[in-house]
Amino acid sequence: MSQVRGAVAPTSGAQDSQAINEAALNQAIADVKERALVWAGTSARDRARMLERIVDDTFAVAEEWTAAGCAAKGYDPQSPEGGEELFSGVGTFVRMAQSFRRSMLDIAATGRPQYPGPVRHKPGDRIAIQVVPGSPFDKVLYAGITGEVWMEPGVDEVQVKATQAEVYQSPTSHAGVSLVLGAGNVASLGPRDVLTKLFGEGKVVVLKANPVNDYLVPYWERAMAVLIEGGFLRIVSGGAQVGAYLTNHESVSDIHVTGSDKTHDAIVFGVGPEGQRRKANNDPLITKPVSCELGNVSPVVIVPGVWTKKEINFQARHVATMIANNAGFNCLTPRIIITHDGWAQRDEFFDALERVFASIPTRRAYYPGAGSRRDAFLAEHPDAHEIGEIHDETVPWTIVRNVDASATSDICLNVEAFCALCAETALAADSPADFVRRATDFCNDVVWGTLSMTLLADPRTMKDPETGAAIEQAIADLRYGSIGVNLWHALSFAFAATVWGAYPGHPITDIQSGTGFVGNGFLFAKPQKSVVRGPFVATPAPAWFATSKNSAVVMRKLLAFEVKPSWLKMPGLLVAALRA
Repeated sequence: MSQVRGAVAPTSGAQDSQAINEAALNQAIADVKERALVWAGTSARDRARMLERIVDDTFAVAEEWTAAGCAAKGYDPQSPEGGEELFSGVGTFVRMAQSFRRSMLDIAATGRPQYPGPVRHKPGDRIAIQVVPGSPFDKVLYAGITGEVWMEPGVDEVQVKATQAEVYQSPTSHAGVSLVLGAGNVASLGPRDVLTKLFGEGKVVVLKANPVNDYLVPYWERAMAVLIEGGFLRIVSGGAQVGAYLTNHESVSDIHVTGSDKTHDAIVFGVGPEGQRRKANNDPLITKPVSCELGNVSPVVIVPGVWTKKEINFQARHVATMIANNAGFNCLTPRIIITHDGWAQRDEFFDALERVFASIPTRRAYYPGAGSRRDAFLAEHPDAHEIGEIHDETVPWTIVRNVDASATSDICLNVEAFCALCAETALAADSPADFVRRATDFCNDVVWGTLSMTLLADPRTMKDPETGAAIEQAIADLRYGSIGVNLWHALSFAFAATVWGAYPGHPITDIQSGTGFVGNGFLFAKPQKSVVRGPFVATPAPAWFATSKNSAVVMRKLLAFEVKPSWLKMPGLLVAALRA
C-alpha cells in the first residue's frame, strides 16, 4: 500500500469551533512589538543577568512543572519515567539557558562566544568545531562523549569567527516579533524555542502553547517571568484558529513551528484542495520567514560486527531507551533499524531488545491520534511483535520485523509513526564497509526525513581500516541535521551547544524535517549539522536509560548541578549515577 510521505497530520484536540479573542491576541502582539527596540538595545551583560534569573526561577518551579507533566502522562514523579520527564523538560531548558548565558558573557567581554574546540577539517571542504565537552565539569559528567558542529562547505574558521553572533553586531536591524508555535509532546520545546528567538536571533516573542500541553503555561510563566515582566515575551493558548490568526498577523515578522510537515504546509499554503494547488504551484499564502523543526523517520544503523554478550545487552537497552522515551512521542524517536542481512547476531540482538522491552512498563498513549496511527502500521504489518501489558490507556511496545528494503513505498520507511513503534529492515552487502555505504545511500535516498539518525558500531569494527574509513565517510555523507555515533542522536538536542534541526536545503514545497536550527549556543551563522559520539559501552549505564532504577534521583542532582555547577556537588552526583 502506497503512503503519503511524512508525518501524519496532528490531532490537537483543540476546540477550534470556539470564538477566538482577537483583542487579547492583538494586545499580546502589541505588547512585545512595543518592546522590540528596547530588547535590541539590551546589552549582552544584561541579557546574561536575565538568563541567570531564568535558571533560578526555573529551578524554583521545577518540581511543580515536572509533577504536572507526569500527571498528564501517567508517570510517578519519583519513578524512572519521572526522572526522564524532569531531564527532557526542565533539564534541557536549563542547559540551553546556561549555554546562552555563557555566550552572553563572552560577547560582553570579547564580542563573540568562545567555543572550546578543537577545529578539524572534514570531507567536502568542511570544518567541524568541537563544542562538547565545554568545561572541566563536562569532561567528568560526560566522560568519553564529544559533540561537534559541522559548518556549511567552504566556511573556514576565519569566517566562523567573523560571523558568530551576527545579531549582536547590528541588533536593531534584527528587531521584530517572532511567533513561536509550541509543540505538544516535550515540555521544554516551546520555552527552548523562545530562548533561541530572543537570545540567538534578537526577536521578541509571542509563544502559542499547544493545546496538548498548555497546562504547563503557568510554570513557563514563572520560569520566564523576567522576560514577561520586561515585555519581551507573551504566552497565549488556543487551537488551530488562534494559530492561523497569529501567523497572518501583520505585526508578526517571522514564525517558528515545531510539529509535522503537514502543519508547516497548512501554515504556508493553506488547507484542502486550494492548499494543495498552492503547494503544487509554489504559491505560498505566508511569505514571511518560517523556520520549523518537524518530523523524521529516524534511522538507527547497526554496523555488523562480533559483539560480546555485554555489548548486545547494553545496546539493546540503548535502543529500547530511544524508542521508549516519552512513550515514543518524539520527532527523534527511532522509527527504522537498519541491519545487514548477513549479520550473524541479528536475531540475538532483537531477542535481547524484546527482553528489555518486556522489563519496561508500557506507558500511556497520551498524545492524540496515537491509536489510529499505530493501527495504520499494523494494517500493513499484522505480524508486528507486541511486547508488554495493555491496560487502561497504554499500548504495547511494537516492533515490525523484516520490512522489505526494496519496498520503498512501505509505510515504515515513509511515515513517522509518532507512537511507541519501530521497524527493522535488512540490507544485502558484500562486507561491513559495503553495508555502511549502502546504508548511507538508503538513509539519504529512501528513508523519509533529515532530522536525526544514529550509527552503532563496535570499537573493533571501527578500527578496521576499510570499515572504519567507510564509517567516517558515512558521517560526512549522511544528510541529517544531527548524527549520533554510538550515542543516541537526542544528545545533540540536549546539549544545546550543538545545533538541532533538519539538514539544510529543503524547499518549502518539500519541507520534510524543516529548516533552520535551534539551540546553537555558540551562535554560529552557517552550521550544517551536529555529530555527537560516545563509547560503545558505558559503565555505569547512563542514568537516562529507560532501564535505570535511580534515574529520578540522578536527574534531580544533575539539575541542581546544572543550575549551580560546583565540584562539591560532583561526588554525590557520581555516587547516585553509579547506582543507576
